[in-house]
Amino acid sequence: MSDRAALLKGIRAWLVLFVICLVLSGATAFPLVHELRWTEELLTHVPAPDALTDWITRVRQGLDTADADYPFLLYGTDWLAFAHLVIAVAFYGPYRDPVRNIWVVEFGMIACAGIVPLALICGPVRGIPFWWSVIDMAFGVFGVVPLYVVRKKIKRLEALTAATATAADPVTVAQRSRV
Repeated sequence: MSDRAALLKGIRAWLVLFVICLVLSGATAFPLVHELRWTEELLTHVPAPDALTDWITRVRQGLDTADADYPFLLYGTDWLAFAHLVIAVAFYGPYRDPVRNIWVVEFGMIACAGIVPLALICGPVRGIPFWWSVIDMAFGVFGVVPLYVVRKKIKRLEALTAATATAADPVTVAQRSRV
């Protein structure tokens, strides 16, 4: 296998992993009411910190109230889920042509970095416990890892492609030798 093919295979594998995680994290925003009920039930059967159990119970009660009395509020989480799915589709560009679409990967890295200030600012405003904000921030920290790896691989692919194109193009070589 050529270096180019190996880089492309690695880029695509990391992108597929990232997209799967993005889709799964987005899809979990649709059934929030049921997920919180299942989570609360699970926590009664496993050892868990009281703070976690109390928080999950509080969130579940809030979602139950919203679902019963103000179901339109949960429409916001439907849009959150949809946004995850749409962003995941954007990563088809770098999957198909990584060098040309590296900007999508860089956009994803910026979005991951943006999670940290959002959690630090909005968490306290919304009454989110700090330890939960740390969990939210971890999504950005862990999300940026595969994108960083992909960006490095794309840069190597770009350099390899440029070197190969230059070596194969005698006109370009002749032009550079005149400079």
